Amino acid sequence: MSLAHVILGLLQQQERTGYDLKTKCFNDCISHLWQADQAQIYRTLDKLESQAWITCTVEIQHDRPNRKVYQITEAGEAELTHWLQTHHPLPMLREPLLVQLYFAAQLPNEAIVYLLEQELEARQEKLAQCEAQCEAIAALSLSNPTASREQKLHRLVLDLVKQREQTHLDWLEKAIRDMHTLRDRNNP
Repeated sequence: MSLAHVILGLLQQQERTGYDLKTKCFNDCISHLWQADQAQIYRTLDKLESQAWITCTVEIQHDRPNRKVYQITEAGEAELTHWLQTHHPLPMLREPLLVQLYFAAQLPNEAIVYLLEQELEARQEKLAQCEAQCEAIAALSLSNPTASREQKLHRLVLDLVKQREQTHLDWLEKAIRDMHTLRDRNNP
């Protein structure tokens, strides 16, 4: 998945400034799916504009800096539609914790448990954030007739993110229990 396509999708929903993309979209809406910093967003906006997939209008403001508002073009819509209909290879995930555990036999059990507990705490926080987002759209269950199709799709995505985080939590709790039963390298 590319940042360009994420931005095209967000601009298809509505026109936005680069600031809006970062604060209202990447920070609040899709932070569990895709991360991007402000510089990446603006570089990508420039690239999309040079490809004629988006346009920019400048809104003059007298009491603060002018605003650049970006809109998706027909060419951008066509690119987004093509991307949405294309299957992509499974992502190559990098899991630092799993690599650490793979090589952690040299560490005492307490150090490994501490590492697992730190990850558990971070995952619990992420799940809580995701659940807060889900509460905001709690009425948007798939069976709710007043929810829009777009809202129902957002709910499906958040449901998977929550399940994924819960799976991580379950595995971490089991791994911590297992570490308590393993013999420490230093205490055979």
